[in-house]
Amino acid sequence: MTDPTAPALPYGTPDAPRLAVRGEARLEVDPEIARITVTVSARGTDRTAALTDLTRRNEHALTLIKSYADAVEQLETGSFTLTPELTDKGRHERIRAYHGRVTLTATLNDFTALGELTTRLADLELTRVDGPWWALRPDSPAHRSARTQAVHEAVQRAREYAEALGAHLDAVLEIADVGAESQPHQQGYGYAAPAGARGGTLESAPALDLEPRRQTVHASVNARFTMTRPAL
Repeated sequence: MTDPTAPALPYGTPDAPRLAVRGEARLEVDPEIARITVTVSARGTDRTAALTDLTRRNEHALTLIKSYADAVEQLETGSFTLTPELTDKGRHERIRAYHGRVTLTATLNDFTALGELTTRLADLELTRVDGPWWALRPDSPAHRSARTQAVHEAVQRAREYAEALGAHLDAVLEIADVGAESQPHQQGYGYAAPAGARGGTLESAPALDLEPRRQTVHASVNARFTMTRPAL
């Protein structure tokens, strides 16, 4: 048995050889949340009228999203723009129209409500919906499971190396986390009402059947051990 208080040599000793291994784990799990981006637009020849229309449509979208209560974990306004459209350049250049846009991002945890909300939003006037983008929460238990499996895999691999030499593991010197991160597939399905058109009535817009995309969670560790003297 080696002295755990003794300083470790870079390459071990004949009586206490060192093992360096990597343990990895990759899990496929169901997503926990989904995000959609909602873009509300307005256009008019009068700036005040365009802004009024944009404010009204934005309020309709916000009210609809908030009506889903606990299914919506987060709602944010991303950007607001009101841009003048100019006529062709020349001596009499003037403003032809004003284009307004507001972008919202909603995070939902109820995927049944997600399909219904996506359809209802796309049914609003001059409203575009992009997504969903599936993801795990940063504190998801899946991350811990992956890290734990990576450590177990490193220990098992080191034990097999030691046993192949007629020895067994003696002590762990180091566990180095080289990355444990969710790698969601940032792909979704866009669904939007045609620009400049108004969707049909609510009864004519059934809820979308959205299939959640499974997420890949990866963890990797480097581990160093000492083992007993091999039986060579």
